Amino acid sequence: MANNPLQLTEKDLVCVVLSDLKRVVREYATAATESSCPETRQLFTNLLNSTLTMQGQLFTVLSKNNMYEAASVAPKKELDKQIQSHTQSAQQTQAWLQQGIQAGALGQTNVQSSAQSFH
Repeated sequence: MANNPLQLTEKDLVCVVLSDLKRVVREYATAATESSCPETRQLFTNLLNSTLTMQGQLFTVLSKNNMYEAASVAPKKELDKQIQSHTQSAQQTQAWLQQGIQAGALGQTNVQSSAQSFH
């Protein structure tokens, strides 16, 4: 524990580390999704997975030691609704991508109209 009121406690320090790990996860996810080079994308994906593991381990330790208050549990109905919505969006995106790929192979026909109808 800190004797000086201006010093961070052990709990404060590990919560800062946890916050930084969450921030780094977002940065690695962005870098992976924006990488055009397969090797770079794989590097950021590996870093993302490693950082997610560290973040999860630190969260578990904090939680077991009552040093971190987790968010309240969302109702299953709401989770199912969100999953269904994201699944439908992913399916629409996949269909749009397939149309774009096929149009690209055929000479870029209907890609613009497909993109406009998607929105």
